[in-house]
Amino acid sequence: MSEPQAVTRLLPWVSPDGKTCFLVSDGKGEGGLSRVADRIEAVQLDMAYGLLDHAAGMLGDSKVPEQELRFLGCQLSAALRDVCRLAESRRTRLSESELESECDGYEAERGEGGRPGAK
Repeated sequence: MSEPQAVTRLLPWVSPDGKTCFLVSDGKGEGGLSRVADRIEAVQLDMAYGLLDHAAGMLGDSKVPEQELRFLGCQLSAALRDVCRLAESRRTRLSESELESECDGYEAERGEGGRPGAK
């Protein structure tokens, strides 16, 4: 029998000094740290979607103060950074065929507004 191949996962956070964090595992995704990373990624996605909904309302209101729009821009930037990190992590964990299947599945289930499961 062959040994399980080690898999490196980009984690959805950085160290206190801003360095990239990785998890090296057997690739099954069953460990405690993998589950924590999965939950954090889900929260990051939910927050990004919520922020997009909030931004749509604010940007449609001509009376929103400039300071609030600047704060919104900073929050959108942080959310986009998180989502890009998540996408990179998932891209590196999926084989090419899995990636195509994942994209096809996303397109099929994506509802109006680009949010999976939205109708």
